[in-house]
Amino acid sequence: MESLRVTVDIVIFTLRDGILQVLLVKRGVPPFEGQFAIPGGFIRQDESLEDAALRELYEETGVRNVFLEQLYTFGDPKRDPRGRVVTVAYYALIASDKLSLVAGAEAAEAQWSLANEPPPLAFDHKSILEFALERLRNKLEYTTVGFQLVPEKFTLGELQAVYEAILGRQLDKRNFRRKIALLGILKPLREWRHTGRKPAQLFRFASARFEKLKDKGILFPF
Repeated sequence: MESLRVTVDIVIFTLRDGILQVLLVKRGVPPFEGQFAIPGGFIRQDESLEDAALRELYEETGVRNVFLEQLYTFGDPKRDPRGRVVTVAYYALIASDKLSLVAGAEAAEAQWSLANEPPPLAFDHKSILEFALERLRNKLEYTTVGFQLVPEKFTLGELQAVYEAILGRQLDKRNFRRKIALLGILKPLREWRHTGRKPAQLFRFASARFEKLKDKGILFPF
C-alpha cells in the first residue's frame, strides 16, 4: 500500500515598488528541477504543521513573527509525481523592510515574482497561488491584512499603495483618505518622511481601535 506523505507550502507575499510580489524558488532537484515553485517541504516527524510552515518561512526569508495563516489543503492524488503527497498551504505577509532571501537546501535560487503574472510553476502551485490571492483580497474587507505589508511607521500613500496592489485597481486618493480617517484606526505621529516636494506625515496602526470596530461588524469600505 502506498504511504501518504505531507508537505507544507507557504505563499509569501510582499510589496516591492508598489507591486504585490510573491516569493518563488527555483527547484534544484527532481521533480520539476529548474522550474519555479512556492517554498515548502515535507514536515518532520517531531513538528506540527504550523511549526513546519514557520521553519520553512524562516529558512527562505530569515524572518519570524510575521502574519501567517493556514490557507487550504490540496490533495489531488496526481499533484506530485513522487507519489501520494498532500500539502497544507499557508500564506504569509511580510513588509519589504524585514526581508532577506536565503534559498533552501533543495532550491537553486530564490526570487520575487509578480503575484499576478508568475512564471510557469511546478506541481499545482499555480492553483495554490491563485487561491491565496483570492483569500487575500477577500480579507481586505474585514481584517488588518493590508497593514501587514507596510512598515511599522508608514505614510497614507504607502498604505493606499498596498490596497491598490492587492485589489489590482486604483483607488481615489481623497476618498481613500477620508474613509481611513472616519475609521479612526491610525495614530498620527509627529514624524514626517520626505518623499517628494512635500513631506508626508507618518502614522502607526492602532490595533485596539480596530478591535472595537471589528466587534461592531464594521468593514473596510474599499
